[in-house]
Amino acid sequence: MENRRDSFPFPYKPYDIQEQFMKALYSTLDQGKVGIFESPTGTGKSLSLICGALSWLVDYEEKKRQEAAALLQEGEASLSVSAAPSSSSSSASAEPDWITDFVQKKAERDLVSKLKEEEQKRKKREERMEMIRNNIHLKYASKRKSCEEDEAFALLQLSKEEQTATPVDQEDEELIVAEYESDDESKSKSRFFGGEDEDDEELVEEHVTKIYYCSRTHSQLAQFVHEVQKSPFSTNISLVTLGSRQNLCVNEEVRRLGSIQHINDRCMEMQKNKHEKQHHEDGAKRKRDPPKSVCPYNKALALQQMRDEVLGTVQDIEQLLKLGKETKACPYYSTRLAVPPAQLVVLPYQMVLHEATRRAAGVQLKGQVVIIDEAHNLSDTLSCIHSTELSGAQLCRTQSQLTQYADRYKNRLKAKNLMYIKQILFVIEGLICVLGGKVGQNPQSQTTQAGTEMYTINNFLFKAQIDNINLFKLQRYFEKSMISRKVSISFVRLINMIHVKHNYTLLKFLNLFNLCRQLGGFVEKYAGSGVTLHTHSSSNKENRRTEGLNRYLQALNSNPSSAPDQQGASEADKVLSASPMMQVEGFFLALTNSNTDGRVVLQKQGTLSESSVKFLLLNPAVHFAQVLKECRAVIIAGGTMQPVSDFKQELLFSAGVKEERITEFSCGHVIPPENILPLVLSAGPSGQELDFTFQNRDSPQMMDEMGRILSNICNVVPGGVVCFFPSYEYSRRIISHWEASGALTRLGSKKKIFQEPKKANQVEQVLNEFSRCIQRSAVDRSGGVTGAILFSVVGGKMSEGINFSDDLGRCVVMVGMPYPNIKSPELQEKMSYLDKHLPHSHGKNPGQALVENLCMKAVNQSIGTDYRSVNMFVLSKGRAIRHRGDYSSIVLCDRRYARPATLAKLPAWIKNRTSTHSSFGPAFAALRKFFLEKRQKQE
Repeated sequence: MENRRDSFPFPYKPYDIQEQFMKALYSTLDQGKVGIFESPTGTGKSLSLICGALSWLVDYEEKKRQEAAALLQEGEASLSVSAAPSSSSSSASAEPDWITDFVQKKAERDLVSKLKEEEQKRKKREERMEMIRNNIHLKYASKRKSCEEDEAFALLQLSKEEQTATPVDQEDEELIVAEYESDDESKSKSRFFGGEDEDDEELVEEHVTKIYYCSRTHSQLAQFVHEVQKSPFSTNISLVTLGSRQNLCVNEEVRRLGSIQHINDRCMEMQKNKHEKQHHEDGAKRKRDPPKSVCPYNKALALQQMRDEVLGTVQDIEQLLKLGKETKACPYYSTRLAVPPAQLVVLPYQMVLHEATRRAAGVQLKGQVVIIDEAHNLSDTLSCIHSTELSGAQLCRTQSQLTQYADRYKNRLKAKNLMYIKQILFVIEGLICVLGGKVGQNPQSQTTQAGTEMYTINNFLFKAQIDNINLFKLQRYFEKSMISRKVSISFVRLINMIHVKHNYTLLKFLNLFNLCRQLGGFVEKYAGSGVTLHTHSSSNKENRRTEGLNRYLQALNSNPSSAPDQQGASEADKVLSASPMMQVEGFFLALTNSNTDGRVVLQKQGTLSESSVKFLLLNPAVHFAQVLKECRAVIIAGGTMQPVSDFKQELLFSAGVKEERITEFSCGHVIPPENILPLVLSAGPSGQELDFTFQNRDSPQMMDEMGRILSNICNVVPGGVVCFFPSYEYSRRIISHWEASGALTRLGSKKKIFQEPKKANQVEQVLNEFSRCIQRSAVDRSGGVTGAILFSVVGGKMSEGINFSDDLGRCVVMVGMPYPNIKSPELQEKMSYLDKHLPHSHGKNPGQALVENLCMKAVNQSIGTDYRSVNMFVLSKGRAIRHRGDYSSIVLCDRRYARPATLAKLPAWIKNRTSTHSSFGPAFAALRKFFLEKRQKQE
């Protein structure tokens, strides 16, 4: 029977649409359905999600408690009543009465015992959570404990500075891949440490019913956590925020490494050192080796104390970092320990949508609830997460590194390991050859014929002549042997030494990298710098290994000006951003997808180094299906989810979800209808038809007409105007044209002109100046400038969480329609796939519908859209209208917006208020009247 709720805890009196949202959400969760929820930006969607979902969770737990108590009472009553003897049972059954009675009673006793055990566990969890929340001394106890460890921490740092190098043979021992038995799949080993620690086993807990909330960026997650803190559930809900090591690490030695791959590898190495140290301490007395670096923030007691603190108080990532530094505990591992007892887990998309990442984070979806927010580009996000690309340079480096690894340790590796390593090398060499290269030569000097080729997975395997290799077995070998990690350990140590011990910048490191490009302690064949490495004989093996490095470090100290330029720094950052072996492992995994679900793209760019092989996922539903199957309920929410029909077809129906399991909810905006004025302009002031198609948009007449439209708009609109162009290139061309014709000068006499910056780190500065200019013009009306105009680009840098509310966005102008590049091989292949596998509707091919939907998604998306989409317009709409008293106008400049099919794909709250105009005069009159009335009301 479905539970219902008529009222919900809320921090203030909710709007009607918020109450409707929460009731629909509650019903969807209770029935275990898949819900598509659309709520425009500014309608309090986050709070509605929080209060509706947590209200259901509280009621669900109470219902489970009552049902368990009733069953327990019934079972105990049944056991207390003696079974009446049955004279007829012996004739009807071959078993004696006492056996039948015993079996029945045993089943009842087992059920009662199980119910009692579950009730005891539940009470224990509740008592522990209550103790955590009420124990005000917990935080101070953690601080005292960490203070007691300060001296040990200082001694550890001192020992690291004074430690001598590990002997070569001892260090090499860590790099040897353990004996591998491919047919023994039953014995599971820890992904991180190669075994389970007794202390770790004690920390394993049963997962309670919980809600996983995921969004795309950490800033969006932090905003959600702040909303939880403001909600009525802030004091009685256990929430944990998950993130990457890059976001949660508090060890400055590790954070200093910069790239996420180096941070991950260094952290894993420290964990390995920790477990080796524990093993040696527990084992027999052995020869004392030089100490190895372990992380001082990863101690069992400190982790458990921080876990309790996390569960007791709702905290975002910034607060977790502060707490981790105070308690000398690692937020990354503490939050993972807090997942099983947590009721609400907040995490990025990848930790839910990618199976391997999900397992690593300890996320269990069976019977749980998942809420995916900002899901307007969920399909693109899934495709992006499961697509991967390898460059020719990466393939050559990996082939060189793995070959040297096998040569160096061939006498110490088991036969099975050598066999699998040779198979990996065989596949890598096949990939190099299919790109037109030759194994063993510098990829930068190998030329290839430029062009793009597309293959199915099977055809690609035949083309590369690797179809005889079992990629599934290789993937299992990668996972169990951890060879990618092992061969990269020495490279991580080299990076760490330079960044931490020698404190060299990335600019200086580029020359060092060219000199000593190596992985796993192996000298790279393709140094690329023309410097010859000295590997002559020496009695001291360690000196021979570090001779070139030390000489180069001395050269850097004596000649600081020898650092490379910024372009070289970016090259180094790109090269060092990830281990090539890890990239190769990811590509191998991608090739295990079904033949129909993906394509392999060969892109030859003139040289082998710049050429690449890319796996393109065409069917994201295949990876979303497992989430939908395991979860009790899935909520897909966004500011604008239109067009829903195509979304359901591509992601839900293709994943096996039936229509009866899907519910939809869409609400309007909280603003009054008179506070928004959407206009479609089909012609400009001179009567020129607005047709910004690819063929017509570069004509001088079209550009001049758009300049006249903006000039007229700036004459009547106060404050800020935000104008979006379909691409960076078109933005550059039209602004250059206006500058030459004088139109830009005329615009500047009314509005100060701002442009989207080229660098992402300059966005905040431009927006601050844009805001200050509007504020100054609102106070000082004596000058001719009435505000500012901001030129931006669909899907550009301004698409990340910008709020154009109030005077910042009184008018939003969209120039043309942001269609994707139809000539893109990837888009063409996606269209072909959809045409073949999805049903046709409304007389249109699914591929053509995809192109139109990509465009209209770009028009409809609100803030926080996915970087892969061509979004930005209703980002403008969402940003232009942020609260009930706000008002704004929206001007769509293209005749194609007037088509009924296009208007139908706008959000209902905008579509119902949109007026189309075939001539400029009536539209301009309506715009002038709109702002005149608003000004009169304010006065």
